[in-house]
Amino acid sequence: MTESAGTPADPDDSAAGEDRTPDGPPEGEGGAKSAPEDTPKDAPRETSADAPGGETRSGSGSGPSAGPSAKGPGPTLDITVKRKRHWLRWTALGVAFVVLAGAGVGWWLYRKLDGNIRTDTSAAAELKAYEKERPASVVHDAENILLIGSDSRAGDNRKYGRDDGGSQRSDTTILLHLAADRKSATAMSIPRDLMANIPACHKPDKTLSKPQFAQFNWAFEFGGTACTIRTVEKMTGIRIDHHMVVDFNGFKDMVNAVKGVEICLKEPIDDSAAHLKLPAGRQKLNGEQALGYVRARKSIGNGSDTERMDRQQQFLGALVNKVQSNGVLLNPTRLYPVLDAATKALTTDPGLDSLKDLYDLVRGMRNVPTDKVQFLTVPRQSYHLDINRDELVQPAADKLFKRLRDDKPVTVVPADELKGDDGKNTDVTDDSGPTPTPTYSGNNAATDLCKR
Repeated sequence: MTESAGTPADPDDSAAGEDRTPDGPPEGEGGAKSAPEDTPKDAPRETSADAPGGETRSGSGSGPSAGPSAKGPGPTLDITVKRKRHWLRWTALGVAFVVLAGAGVGWWLYRKLDGNIRTDTSAAAELKAYEKERPASVVHDAENILLIGSDSRAGDNRKYGRDDGGSQRSDTTILLHLAADRKSATAMSIPRDLMANIPACHKPDKTLSKPQFAQFNWAFEFGGTACTIRTVEKMTGIRIDHHMVVDFNGFKDMVNAVKGVEICLKEPIDDSAAHLKLPAGRQKLNGEQALGYVRARKSIGNGSDTERMDRQQQFLGALVNKVQSNGVLLNPTRLYPVLDAATKALTTDPGLDSLKDLYDLVRGMRNVPTDKVQFLTVPRQSYHLDINRDELVQPAADKLFKRLRDDKPVTVVPADELKGDDGKNTDVTDDSGPTPTPTYSGNNAATDLCKR
């Protein structure tokens, strides 16, 4: 019997098999010697004189002469595949980590902003108790939001005036009407000194106040937000869907978050009570200066509350314009500080007390053109029994209230452009179109105050 090198390896057991390892059958035991996994691509090919035809046994041959072991891709390709899979696994793990980390940070930021918002549950309970007295909503999807500027001197606001036990005051009240198609927004200021019918309201000590005809901002002092809402609804017949209360420090923080707001002054201001001293001309106000500007009264103009409301409206218009022109709503790095300041400043009803609710509200407004964000004051004149108080001008006031209630358009122009305006803000009807549109004195967010 002639000694032989053994039977050639079965093709399925060749060194090219994917599961083959360096621990396979040793040479001379029926299997060919396999190449180690780290063999370089250009290593010399092994040949065996005993193999039939002297075929190359490394698995790198081609054509029929490559022999049975040529069926597999070879150890070099095996190394490449394994390394590629290894790289892909680490890449997938890295991407997963980044996504999870980003989601974690995003969730933390969401919870932080969401937790900033305070909920006014007592107002909701009070309003529910008087539901039968409240007006019904007229137009589906239109929204009416009452914005209240808190004038409390308690806590951090103590430096702005005397603290008489932390009593509530309403320094500014604005009824914001959002059209159902979200193509316009109208903000109507209600003077703090306007004489109004204030209903019986529960006081903080749970006692019930008497119905009375009194100065409008007393409603907030008597019974807080719920009493103010009921007074506005009684006056206008407009259903208030939501409310927001903003305090002094929150207003300052929002202005600082947008890096200041520009205004124009015809004359210099030096008001120690408002902590404000500014030269005439174009000015960029920080939060503290902005607060002094919208609160100043006796040192600017004729010292009337009506003129102060005009300044507040102009400043809010400039603030809206700043937010939109800087792309804040579409830039997360700019949006977060604004949201943080705004949510810390707000106390809202349960329907707006989450970040999602506020986002949905802002998202609905972000496409409103700045020239359609309008500000005006309710038609008013000096109260006939006290020139230091105001009263509604009728029927102009009721006509405006009905337009807003029915979600009908109104137009505002600067007072000096409104023919026949005598400071009372009675409407002038534009009969040029197919449907007459009443026009009132006011301004919009697109107005450049320095060009007026």
